[in-house]
Amino acid sequence: MTLVKFNNGHKNTSANPFFSDVFDSLINDSFLSDKLIARVPAVNIAETENEFHVELAVPGLKKEDFKINLDKNVLSVAAEKKAENVEEGKKFSKREYSYNSFVRSFTLPESADQSKIDADYADGILKLTIAKKEEAKFQTREIAVK
Repeated sequence: MTLVKFNNGHKNTSANPFFSDVFDSLINDSFLSDKLIARVPAVNIAETENEFHVELAVPGLKKEDFKINLDKNVLSVAAEKKAENVEEGKKFSKREYSYNSFVRSFTLPESADQSKIDADYADGILKLTIAKKEEAKFQTREIAVK
């Protein structure tokens, strides 16, 4: 019988290789890593002839949870949600707190009209519409040949 040692490209620096393998699997476990990474909403950005559209996927929030600020040419979207779950039984009391927040910032181009920004939240999508300045809109015209 032949014993083959697999180290999978990792140097084993601990005294107990089993502990190292278990620890690595816990750290690299997708369930645990999903809980540890910062969550920011996915964003779609589009430009049309007259405006810019920014859509953020933020399900489970209310309109009141959002805070949208404009500082010079930086548009910031923030949300904060706190929840408390209380369960009481005959001989126990359980309380769980949940706290979620995010901030996304976007630098607006010079062609954006900062006085005409609208926000709408429906079906878990926050839609921001930013109008373009009149001189920045695509202008089409026919040029005559002389």
